[in-house]
Amino acid sequence: MTASDAKRVVVGISGASGVVYGVRLLMHLRQLGITSHLVMTRSAEVTLAHEMPLKVADVRELADVVHRVDDIGASISSGSFRTLGMIVAPCSIRSLGEIASGVTSTLLSRAADVTLKERRRLILLLRETPYHLGHLRAMTAATEAGAIIMPPVPAFYARPQTIEDMVDHTLGRALDLLGVDNALVKRWKSDGEPSN
Repeated sequence: MTASDAKRVVVGISGASGVVYGVRLLMHLRQLGITSHLVMTRSAEVTLAHEMPLKVADVRELADVVHRVDDIGASISSGSFRTLGMIVAPCSIRSLGEIASGVTSTLLSRAADVTLKERRRLILLLRETPYHLGHLRAMTAATEAGAIIMPPVPAFYARPQTIEDMVDHTLGRALDLLGVDNALVKRWKSDGEPSN
């Protein structure tokens, strides 16, 4: 993998509540010098209007490359387009179901499927609660295919002061899973080490 390949991350934003996770992920990737490839579902655009004071154009401007959700011929739909992996933030149950089954209908689920088949890291910030058995089975199937299910659960040991603190801690942990160094996580130290 070349240095430029190692600096690409695919970001999927689906229609689940929690669009702030995808938005802030794009911001952090830019600060870290990592090229982001964004694919946003139409449901995500609707959720954005309900949850944040941003327009779709504002979110697209945060990404380095934007792909239409119906562009199945986009670079991120091919295994030959190398990346560090993909984070779906947030991930809806519908997107999870498509990813788990391998039956994809959008570029978001196709890009996730490609990530799995190429044995790259796929992190799904699943936003749903409570779960029924069908959800759990889909999570199991996606995990068996190689995905990492990571519901965005806040870590209160980090003593978050704002919503952004909680969101960023979760995103830092997701970036850790891609091997991306970041300072978003308040990390445990061994005895005798100073805390950050």
